[in-house]
Amino acid sequence: MKLEIPDQTLSGYIFECNGTIDDTMPLHYRAWTKVMNDFGGIFPEDLWCGRPTATIVGLLNEKFGLSMDIDRTDRRKEDYYLEKIPEVTPISEVLATAQKMHGILPMAIASRRQRELVDATLNAFGITKTFQAIICAEDNVNGKPVPDPFLVAAERIGVAAPECIAFEGSFTAASKPPKPMAWLGFLCLRQKHKK
Repeated sequence: MKLEIPDQTLSGYIFECNGTIDDTMPLHYRAWTKVMNDFGGIFPEDLWCGRPTATIVGLLNEKFGLSMDIDRTDRRKEDYYLEKIPEVTPISEVLATAQKMHGILPMAIASRRQRELVDATLNAFGITKTFQAIICAEDNVNGKPVPDPFLVAAERIGVAAPECIAFEGSFTAASKPPKPMAWLGFLCLRQKHKK
């Protein structure tokens, strides 16, 4: 994958983390699979990709006649996910872009994930100090599909939104650019989920 940076003056770079800097999808899938194993079931892949945890738990409860608590199930799934963080792989081209721009332009992370998960990924790659701001779920900013995390990130790094570029690896989010920013949306080719 080659990233095509728009030919315009840019003063800040803002990256989604989950699925953009990293390819965590196989780890999330394995964590959900382990949660369902705990309940004696099999995790159906079609219920998972791109859905919020509350939706997934609701669908699993309905499909399998379970009564899993959303918060406890989410915590269990995230604990399993964090166990696998040493296995996380980067989206090489995006990671290389962030490393190349470090110290040249201000950069931020804009994620709807919990800070604990974002920090674990950034620490695994040794790039936490690369970013001047990290916006996460705890910042109480509306997440996808609205662009608020990217706009707040631009504000936190002190760069006007039209002078920033947003990197986002989600197909659905890429269809709704955070205007007035430049937008680099791409659908990365994810590796097959490993059990």
